[in-house]
Amino acid sequence: MAAALRLTDRRPGLDIVLVDKEAEVALHQSGHNSGVLHSGLYYAPGSLRARLCRAGREQMIAFALDNKLEVRRLGKLVVALSDRELPRLEALMDRGLANGLSGLERVGSADIRNRVVDGGGVAGLWVPETAIVDFRAVAQALRIELEQRGVEFRLGTQVTGVREGSDGVVLRVAKGVLRARRLVSCAGLQSDLIATLAGHRAGLKIFPFRGGYFRLSQQAAQRVKCLVYPVPDPKLPFLGVHLTPNLSGEVYAGPNAVLALHREGYRRRDMSLRQLASMMNGREFFNLGRRYTATGLGEIWRDLSSRSYARSLARYLPGIRADDLVPSAPGVRAQAVAPDGTLIDDFVLLTTESAVYVLNAPSPAATAALAIGELIAARVYPG
Repeated sequence: MAAALRLTDRRPGLDIVLVDKEAEVALHQSGHNSGVLHSGLYYAPGSLRARLCRAGREQMIAFALDNKLEVRRLGKLVVALSDRELPRLEALMDRGLANGLSGLERVGSADIRNRVVDGGGVAGLWVPETAIVDFRAVAQALRIELEQRGVEFRLGTQVTGVREGSDGVVLRVAKGVLRARRLVSCAGLQSDLIATLAGHRAGLKIFPFRGGYFRLSQQAAQRVKCLVYPVPDPKLPFLGVHLTPNLSGEVYAGPNAVLALHREGYRRRDMSLRQLASMMNGREFFNLGRRYTATGLGEIWRDLSSRSYARSLARYLPGIRADDLVPSAPGVRAQAVAPDGTLIDDFVLLTTESAVYVLNAPSPAATAALAIGELIAARVYPG
């Protein structure tokens, strides 16, 4: 939808049809995330994620406010639990400064306890540019805006074939075909499959990772006044335990990251033997397991045991117990994996004469959506 919006900015009156296999918008990653408007702290300077996150955040805030949606600038506290993490905290501050963040501040344990009542940690990094928003509401506002601009939505329409030719693109759908001069594919969990349907070798494979959340009890939630994140370990693929308030005043812990056995496997029991066989067919699966066996087992154990999760969380919020954690609705994120098993951590777009395929859009894709849309529109219609 962000790409369609920016295409109509560039070419007013352009005839656009937005196709989605679901009956409603934002039923997957766009509607199952933590609602964080990211600052751009973590990303490698010069990467697409770093460049588009900052620009996209400001565009998203402006869009939300223009549509009378609430944006709350709570700020984020990155907490070092021990002196061993201090060099990484310093490196993180340097990276944030290189990415143009303002207001970054090193804080001590007393300042941590001011923002997290009785919070743990020896030092922290305060990131004031982090905010929260309701991305489901953003998606609905985008749909309304697009419909007002004449964009046609064909929901409940699954694409089963793609053919690029000299005269444009033909999409095969359940009730016939759709013809267009240009195609933009933003298919999330299905992104590599759509590119494959068109005959392209993506050079990556999408693996679905289910992210489980816990909602904190009201008493525990009252202790958390901002977002709380760990110091990331550059050797590990995921951030680990963190705390995120939402606009309703609730506080959520998570998400963790467990390999799902279905591309849309929101429940532990969701499994597709066909999809599982497809995931295991190739070097990616085995190389991924070889690289991250210990990390993966730890994520699985925390997913199964609220006591284990509470112990991890208690390092940042001392005294929290398993009965302070209420299981909440999970999400599934699309993670692109290279043949050698590495997790691809930047946006990846494939551009052909008649199409743009977004092959990988990890966090902060929601934050940066409008800026990514600008990039897509410029590739569809250069100049």
